[in-house]
Amino acid sequence: MELNDKYLDRAADVRSGDEFDTVRVAEFVRAHVPGLAGEMRVHQFKGGASNLTYQLDFDNASYIMRTPPAGTKAKSAHDMGREYNVMQKLKPVYPYVPEMIAFCHDESVIGREFYIMEKLSGIIPRANMPKGMALSEAQVRQLCTNVIDKMIELHKVNYQAAGLTDLGKGAGYVQRQISGWSDRYIKAKTDNVPDFARVMRWLAEHMPDDIATCVIHGDFRFDNVVLDPEDPTHVIGVLDWEMATLGDPLMDLGNSLAYWVEADDPVQLQMSRRQPTHLPGMMTRDEVIRYYCAAMGYAEFDFTFYRIYGLFRLAVIVQQIYYRFHHGQTDNPVFGSFYVMVQYLNEYCEELLPKE
Repeated sequence: MELNDKYLDRAADVRSGDEFDTVRVAEFVRAHVPGLAGEMRVHQFKGGASNLTYQLDFDNASYIMRTPPAGTKAKSAHDMGREYNVMQKLKPVYPYVPEMIAFCHDESVIGREFYIMEKLSGIIPRANMPKGMALSEAQVRQLCTNVIDKMIELHKVNYQAAGLTDLGKGAGYVQRQISGWSDRYIKAKTDNVPDFARVMRWLAEHMPDDIATCVIHGDFRFDNVVLDPEDPTHVIGVLDWEMATLGDPLMDLGNSLAYWVEADDPVQLQMSRRQPTHLPGMMTRDEVIRYYCAAMGYAEFDFTFYRIYGLFRLAVIVQQIYYRFHHGQTDNPVFGSFYVMVQYLNEYCEELLPKE
């Protein structure tokens, strides 16, 4: 199919409140990249509820800048140094990571840490493919396969050889996740959502041992991959590594499948779809599991625990966002109905629970 740059993912104007000292940042970039021409121009990518992503354009080069929102200190989801180091160490063994350019730990520059990395020019598949792009069923199948293959390739990385043994605690990951997400839900619960007691109890009582320890992405979705504009079935990059750690690969797959909405799923799931897994040619969730397990050398087994875990984790994430809205910590009207999704996810999890 013919493609041109109209399908490329593009940044827009910087949102009000997300501005920074462009003069200081331009000086920082020039100090690490010689030969840059022209004034630096700044645009911002949409999304970024956690960390913010900007495009820095010079006359002869473009880069990406990642930084937390203003006023945020380096901790948990905003640790720019950790994210930078993870990507830098992964790049030699997992080439889909953008090349890292420089990390700024000096918060006096813009008030918080940030880093600069290579800009990958390509297509990012969001809830739908870019308007006007029509992929055949065979192309969609190839795209689907290629995206899953990138997760498999990540899970096969030798993390010891890559110097990533300090990325996470490793063994015991399943137990830590069930305990941690259960605690987070209890703390974020509001009066208009279910208590998830039956789901949390079942997960706690049916935890399998970790099947392996590997590098896991933590948020591996279609909207975190970059596609080749000349061949949109080909993956050229994987983005958003802030949740990467050492853990159980099947838990990572469970996380991903929580976002995998199929064409015939209930309307409540269709309303939450964030990636084009509904297109003709996409694998079903069950097909993804079979394909993944065959590639990893795992015998076929009942995936119910990991599916329920992924959906429960998604419910906690949605509820944490709603909690902020409920308590006036954000006034984004989009978040006002998130409790309805939490209610539905509880019903969905309970439907998946094996009958006693």
